[in-house]
Amino acid sequence: MAVLLTAWQCDDKMSFTMTTAIYARVGEIQQALCEAEIDGWLFYDFRGSDPLAYRILQLDPTIHVTRRWYYWIPAQGAPVKVLHRIEPHVLDALPGQADCYVSWEQQRKILADLLASGLRVAMQYSPLNAVPYVSRVDAGTIELIRSYNVEVVSSADLIQTFEARWTDRQLESHQFAAAALRRIVDETFSHAQEAVAQGRTLTEYGVQQFILARIREAGMVTSSAPIAAVDAHSADPHYGPTEIGSAEVTREALLLIDLWAKQAEPGSVYADITWTAYVGRTVPVKHQEIFDVVRRGRDAALAFVRSETAAGHRPFGWEVDDACRQVIQHSGYGDQFVHRTGHSIGEEVHGNGANIDGLETQDTRRLMPRTCFSIEPGIYFPGEFGIRSELDVYLAEHEVSVFGLPLQSEIVPLF
Repeated sequence: MAVLLTAWQCDDKMSFTMTTAIYARVGEIQQALCEAEIDGWLFYDFRGSDPLAYRILQLDPTIHVTRRWYYWIPAQGAPVKVLHRIEPHVLDALPGQADCYVSWEQQRKILADLLASGLRVAMQYSPLNAVPYVSRVDAGTIELIRSYNVEVVSSADLIQTFEARWTDRQLESHQFAAAALRRIVDETFSHAQEAVAQGRTLTEYGVQQFILARIREAGMVTSSAPIAAVDAHSADPHYGPTEIGSAEVTREALLLIDLWAKQAEPGSVYADITWTAYVGRTVPVKHQEIFDVVRRGRDAALAFVRSETAAGHRPFGWEVDDACRQVIQHSGYGDQFVHRTGHSIGEEVHGNGANIDGLETQDTRRLMPRTCFSIEPGIYFPGEFGIRSELDVYLAEHEVSVFGLPLQSEIVPLF
């Protein structure tokens, strides 16, 4: 990294005031560009259109910006800022020389001089919008950059490198959250069992609020309220109970809970799990049959990731989805599995790494070390019931970990 920086570090007038973290980040980006054989990464924003740029470049997302800016990081050499003259300081936190424009002609001339013909340039772009998490740059700007006879390539894997990989501290925070959520699952099912046994009214909303209270007591926060769904509502993958009108938890009911949370400290990452219980003594045959299919699909995906990682391979997100989906399709329930198998997990519960998806998109991003994702297949029968089972997978260099054990092996009978 130092070799990449020395070529321009001394010439930059702001070099002595820049933080070590900013220099380190630019150096890491240049190293990643070299490894990917990409000539440079062109960041672009207009009025906050690309929040990823702010996070990756460690910029303050609250700064007032009304004009277009670009930030060019070549694989080797000095970064360059392209700014409007009335907002020349919006990228002062970043190293590199600044070129200012006023007119659109000047802007295009600066870009033409900056981007030599034949370059491979990474931008927040996804071919055919296959990965919408990445597609932050509008089509017109992509056309403009291509007009300089450069090849625009997706920054998807670069984004993973700087957005989805965890630090040791973040891994510890995930382990804490996974253990806490697993404990809350047991507490929630016990709470439901006691309420029904004692004849007290308990609704889906009441279950949700119980979970939220336990999350807060554990020193955690969540981006949105958990799912608590009874019977037919469990067939809605994104069902959210409301205070008025939510179903009551009664004997012989199926109860699905999906809960996600992280520690309150900045930089902490989420855990996200789903469990099902039956408010009775004997789980109905069809419920258990469907759970067994879901579990086998879940475990097939996990086994595939483990075998590929042990062999030194980095599978694509869509391949893991396929390993799971084939099990469910071969069991005759492919049409009832209506969502992707899983999603990236980070500081946001739906992170910016590879998703486990070959259905809604074909996610061609590889699963990188030090990243985490969910595996959560589901089978849904609208108007009847749905079953989903969710675990979180953390990839190290040569091993695969799942925290919050034990995993669910059968629907939990509450009596």
